[in-house]
Order: sequence, then structure tokens, then C-alpha cells
Amino acid sequence: MILVTGGTGLVGAHLLLHLLENGEKVRAIYRKKSNIQKTKSLFLHYNKSALFDAIEWVQADILDIPSLEHAFVDITRVYHCAAVISFDPKDEKQLRKTNIEGTANIVNFCIAKEVQKLCYVSSIAALGDLASHESIVTEETEWNPERHHSDYAISKYGAEMEIWRGQQEGLNVIIVNPGVIIGPGFPKQGSGQLIQKIADGLPFYTSGNSGFVSVDDVVRIMYQLMQSSICNERYILIAENIGFKALFNTIADSLKVKRPSIEAKSFILEITWRLQWILSLFSKKTNNLSKDAIRSFISKTEYSNNKIKNTLNTSFLDVHQYIEEKFAVNQS
Repeated sequence: MILVTGGTGLVGAHLLLHLLENGEKVRAIYRKKSNIQKTKSLFLHYNKSALFDAIEWVQADILDIPSLEHAFVDITRVYHCAAVISFDPKDEKQLRKTNIEGTANIVNFCIAKEVQKLCYVSSIAALGDLASHESIVTEETEWNPERHHSDYAISKYGAEMEIWRGQQEGLNVIIVNPGVIIGPGFPKQGSGQLIQKIADGLPFYTSGNSGFVSVDDVVRIMYQLMQSSICNERYILIAENIGFKALFNTIADSLKVKRPSIEAKSFILEITWRLQWILSLFSKKTNNLSKDAIRSFISKTEYSNNKIKNTLNTSFLDVHQYIEEKFAVNQS
């Protein structure tokens, strides 16, 4: 049986659907019963409600060791998708505890229960830092501890260290480092929040870029890697490097809303995050415009997907076409 952590999130829910479509027996962890509805809604979106009923749900928390004892009974493979994603400095403690300590717990259980293989969903945020002679980030780019990294990036990098520790102790592992993952069904998480802001009339765009990938490609490749004899490797999963302006335009056109037309210059963004930080001191609201979030929107780092393309002889869905297909609004 396969265990999926984070089954109520974007990647985990799509992964559950993909596994079931391939005839796998799956068990998924949930913390609050209400969270399961998000996954159920996704299955309904794809007209796969019958498959949803095949999921074995277990209430557990990756930080609660007794609950994991039950979750790991008769498990042979594990997909670890659960994580906290935040660029708010207030969440530093939660990021480190969930992403690093929680991953350590999963690794320890995989070793103790003699799990055959573990796939961990990391992030391009945990990849290395370009040296002066380098122009594109690969799986071999070295992490520079002297460079600034967001709390989120540090937590994902620390989680990867736990995965490699497991590998040194005899566990077969795979790490995937997706770019910004695009997919339907989760408007309050990750890229879904960005799509929602554009739907609500976001007027601004930035000159930065990043690596983007469809959630369909992410779960498909994860499954292929886990089904193969490949182990103890990491792979960057991006379809292409895209400028935020071009991406925002595609999203806006698909949603039939006005394109963001005002470039947010870096100096304005620098002022904005400082004001947002001050306001957050007097509010319990999440600071979505933190310094690290702003830096991610103006960064022009590019990422290579050559390793995974060559390893699996695979190609990726066109991100712009994917957005048009998944988020298109029909005109009346």
C-alpha cells in the first residue's frame, strides 16, 4: 500500500487521483476532517467521485509520532507532499518544525518500517545559488550558506538533508524540486492565490521570472520515478522559465479579465514590503508581501529541466496552454 502525506493539498490531491487511476491502493493522512472536502471537490471536478471512495483516510499528523504508527501499517511506498508554504517571517518556527522535523519523522518511520522507497516533494527554493560563472540552476548547483535565503527555502533545504540522511541509512529516496506549480482546485493555496488575485483585478506585474510547471506533470513524473529502479537522485521539475508579465497576461486572458498593466518597480516593492511588515506587527493577518516574497517576484533566476527530460525521455505540458485549458472562462 502507498502512503501519501499532504493529500489535502494541491500536489497530494492530484497525486491521489493519479495513483488511483493507475490501480494503486492508497492511504492518505489528514489532520482535520474538514480538509478532506477539498480533495473530494477536486475528484468531483474531474468526475472521479467513485475513485475518491477508494482512498483510505487516516487521521494523523507528521509531528505526532503515535498517530504515524497507525498510518504506516503495511506501507511499502511513501510520497511525502505535506509542507507549510509561507514567506511570512512570523511563520519561521512553524516552517522549520513542520518541514524539517516532520520530514525527519517520516524518514525515521520509513527506515523503521522498511519502506521500499520514499519520494519527497521539495522546491526550487531549496536549490543552490548561482556562482559568478554560472547562468542557470541545475541539480548540481551548490547551496551557498553565506547567501540570503528565505525561511521557507531554509526549511525545505533542511528537509532535504533529512531525506539524504535516510538515504545514508539505507532508505531508497527520490527528491523532486518543482517550480511554481499550476493547477486547479485550490484557490487559497500557492499559485491558486495568485490566480485569484488576477481574477480580482490585480493591476500590477513585475519584471521577474521563475520556473513553472503543471501539477499534472509533477504527479505523473513522481509516479514514473517511483515505479522505476531509479533512486537516490533529485530532479528539477519545470516546464519552462516564464516572465511574470507573460504568465499574468495568459491567466488574465483565460479568465476574461483585464491584464495587469502597471509594472511594479523594485524600489516601490521595497517600500511596499516595509510598510506591509509594519502593518503586520499590529495584525494577525498573514504578510503575503514580505521581503522574501517580493524578492521572488523580481528574481530572474532560470532553471534547467534537462536531467529529468533525459532520464525519463519525457516532455512537459505547455504552461500557457495548460492555463488556457484549466482556467478558461466561457463568454456568454
